Amino acid sequence: MSALTTTLEPSPAVLAAAQLWLAPVQQRLGEHFLSAYITGGALNEGFDPNVRHVNVLVVTRELPLSLLDPVAAAVPVSSKPPHIDPLFMTMQQAQRSLDVFPIEWLDLKERHWRLEGVDLFDTLEVPQTYLRLQVEQELRGKHLRLAQEYLTGAAHPERLHASLARLASGFHTLFRSLIRLHGEAPPASLERVIERVAEIHDLDAHALMGAHRLRAQRKHPGADETRAAFKAFLAQVEKLTSAVDTLRVT
Repeated sequence: MSALTTTLEPSPAVLAAAQLWLAPVQQRLGEHFLSAYITGGALNEGFDPNVRHVNVLVVTRELPLSLLDPVAAAVPVSSKPPHIDPLFMTMQQAQRSLDVFPIEWLDLKERHWRLEGVDLFDTLEVPQTYLRLQVEQELRGKHLRLAQEYLTGAAHPERLHASLARLASGFHTLFRSLIRLHGEAPPASLERVIERVAEIHDLDAHALMGAHRLRAQRKHPGADETRAAFKAFLAQVEKLTSAVDTLRVT
């Protein structure tokens, strides 16, 4: 096994859980199996497998309908963490979606840990033609969702805290893409990624980081503090969305 990540790698517990999950799946796929990777948050500093699931990408040559039930029967189900969230994809599906999901594929290409098989990311070239458009689309959708969540949950701090924690998790990849649009390689740590986005777009890094600090807390810190953190984060997302709207990429 080897790694092609920024600098981070999964913890021994995460790696062991992913390998244990993969073994029967790979065996059942047989010659259809190409490779498997740990992706996403499990490669971030501070990842807690007792709280969050481990993403595993499985790439196959083909995945015919006749193989779905046998593979489904082989997928391990655990009642205890770490829990695995798999994504099965054929090589053809991957190649044909590179221009449709540039954010996701660029992030996967930069940050993944190969569990088994050949490293297919060495041969994948992700076009960035529509990267700015997808970033704006994602930001606008998240901004609208944040506003709706506040309007319907402001009177219930525990609900507001849960909403912010859930929605904030999707911003890390977006922030990394914003740095790429600036012509730079994203830093490894989430904190530095947020700081760099704030520097580039003249934002309040403390307000952006506040959502992720709340996300790490299992209980909201109080109604007033939760509402303040939510509104501060919302304001920065609104400002960032406007900045991306006027961004011209050459």
